[in-house]
Amino acid sequence: MDLVPALEEPLKQPLKSVLGPATAKVMAEHLGLHTVGDLLHHYPRRYEERGQLTHLADLPMDEHVTVVAQVADARLHSFASAKAPRGKGQRLEVTITDGSGRLQLVFFGNGVHKPHKELLPGTRAMFAGKVSVFNRRLQLAHPAYELLKGDSEEAVETWAGTLIPIYPATAKLESWKIGKAVQTVLPSAQEAVDPLPASLREGRGLVTLPEALLKIHRPHTKADIADARARLKWDEAFVLQVALARRRHADTQLPAVPRTARPDGILTAFDDRLPFTLTDGQKKVSTEIFTDLATDHPMHRLLQGEVGSGKTMVALRAMLAVVDAGGQAAMLAPTEVLAQQHHRSVTEMMGELAEGGMLGGAEHGTKVVLLTGSMGAAARRQALLDLVTGEAGIVIGTHALIEDKVQFHDLGLVVVDEQHRFGVEQRDALRGKGKQPPHLLVMTATPIPRTVAMTVFGDLETSVLDQLPAGRSPIATHVVPAADKPHFLARAWERVREEVAGGHQAYVVCPRIGDDTDEADDPKKARKSPEDEAEKRPPLAVLDVAEQLGRGPLRGLRVEVLHGRMHPDDKDAVMRRFAAGETDVLVATTVIEVGVNVPNATAMVIMDADRFGVSQLHQLRGRVGRGAAPGLCLLVSEMPEASAARQRLNAVASTLDGFELSRIDLEQRREGDVLGQAQSGVRSSLRVLAVIEDEEVIAEAREEAAALVAADPELERLPGLRTALDALLDEEREQYLEKG
Repeated sequence: MDLVPALEEPLKQPLKSVLGPATAKVMAEHLGLHTVGDLLHHYPRRYEERGQLTHLADLPMDEHVTVVAQVADARLHSFASAKAPRGKGQRLEVTITDGSGRLQLVFFGNGVHKPHKELLPGTRAMFAGKVSVFNRRLQLAHPAYELLKGDSEEAVETWAGTLIPIYPATAKLESWKIGKAVQTVLPSAQEAVDPLPASLREGRGLVTLPEALLKIHRPHTKADIADARARLKWDEAFVLQVALARRRHADTQLPAVPRTARPDGILTAFDDRLPFTLTDGQKKVSTEIFTDLATDHPMHRLLQGEVGSGKTMVALRAMLAVVDAGGQAAMLAPTEVLAQQHHRSVTEMMGELAEGGMLGGAEHGTKVVLLTGSMGAAARRQALLDLVTGEAGIVIGTHALIEDKVQFHDLGLVVVDEQHRFGVEQRDALRGKGKQPPHLLVMTATPIPRTVAMTVFGDLETSVLDQLPAGRSPIATHVVPAADKPHFLARAWERVREEVAGGHQAYVVCPRIGDDTDEADDPKKARKSPEDEAEKRPPLAVLDVAEQLGRGPLRGLRVEVLHGRMHPDDKDAVMRRFAAGETDVLVATTVIEVGVNVPNATAMVIMDADRFGVSQLHQLRGRVGRGAAPGLCLLVSEMPEASAARQRLNAVASTLDGFELSRIDLEQRREGDVLGQAQSGVRSSLRVLAVIEDEEVIAEAREEAAALVAADPELERLPGLRTALDALLDEEREQYLEKG
């Protein structure tokens, strides 16, 4: 939630600035704060207390303390240093006493001038800072202090008990400078227009917005902070849910062609030839989808499914139902490898039904075409022709499907795989290719906690597939501590050889490709965690590891590599050889993370597993155990046992439940990362709302928002809420709802 009109005054102006021009410039460039309203919504991250008064005799180490004492003496010393080589460095040493003990204060550099003038022997003051040791003596370096005029006990207590807001800061602008700037603009908070309907605010006992802003920036007690946060959480949850509710409402107003399968059409023929029965979960979700497809406004549904739960089967049956009804269906995949994989598996599952119009094709068949950016001109021309004439009922492709040249005869359904890699614009561009808006089914194999689904995908109805099809095997996962126990790593390679000797295949996954232009297939992998910084060695690379394995522990096995910078035809050829069993071990980056389906692959070794996120490890692990033989996943890490990275790996090894892991993942990371990943990595607009902790607030805000939008879709009676929404959805600014 951002700007409100009364607070739109820019912090930086040509003639007069609310703050100093330099401060305003840093705020704009480094913190994205441009107006008084932006600054008021830049909330403290936490609060320091100057602390209860401590006697000098009882000082604890490494803690923030506040002491009241008298200056015993003060001396200014000069010294030489790298910064002041000619003995021009200055250090002020002040000794203070409170009768119970003595303590040294030190000030350096330009920071000596003010205390040198003020802290004269005999002066009484309060000092606050962190206790450290220097030359075996306790000291406070650069403490904050306040001179005591008169001897008011009350003044001492008040100063020591003050809550000091600590703001998200940058190297260019310290928290206390931001705090001063906030105090300058705080009077404007009185003019903040309240976005919450009065009935909602009063019914939930929430303070007004001006009061919340005052209490979050200048709290007198911890209760003030709690009041302010409770109120501001509601603002964030409610304004966002209203935006999503309005999007859902607008979608229900659009017309769509109802699509119902014929009882004797291609869907029935497909179901009749299935060699297995659908799980109860697949049947239930299919019914939800078929009900949506039969309505005269577009379906907008999110299908969440565990790795290997059979989402593709559900999506294919939906596409066939649309083909039955005379329409076409398009499936959008995030990578060429995945698009080719989907095309292969769909045509295999359909058999002769995918050969409509060809010799030997089935009576009810249709054509299934592939469309990717790297196709040859002739194949591309033919695919485009099949789409515009309606010859092809199903098309599977990458972003190439969105291009202007691609025209459909009658697009009835769009299936988007791995939603978090596509933006709303891309979804809309594809939907715009229908004569009327097509139905939309969005799939993700990344399990999403309910609250994140409500927050990030709140414009979609949700279906969940949490049952694995019969015949899927369990996957055993173990952490291999390569640094502590190198013989465990040697045993890991023996296990790979054993799997291959048993007629199976294996994956080895590495974080990098392995040449100088590297940073894996995806800029997100380039993010450095604190552990990465501590670990100076660069992440292991596919090309290096493949060579070492081929010469060493896996000598004699057929080892191939796969990564994102290979030519698409080469990638496809490698995948085909692996799928056909002509390769024993595939050393790859995360290009195999989603959709790759080789039932004979039973083992996976993930090198530098600590460099991957929890959900990514879960995704990767889902590539094994897809057949009748049990799967094995080994997470290799050199991180020490006590590190957070190892705890993360232990969590992955301890459960196969993706929803449980997604909660762990979210608790370990900042919301901004999770929501950001689901939305392109832009800065999350959530400042006080935490999607796991505040599950209740989000669920209640969603209900309130839905009721409000149903009664007043244009929000005519709520100008404050309209203003807050405009700020949230402002085109110029980072769009919260831009999931791409």
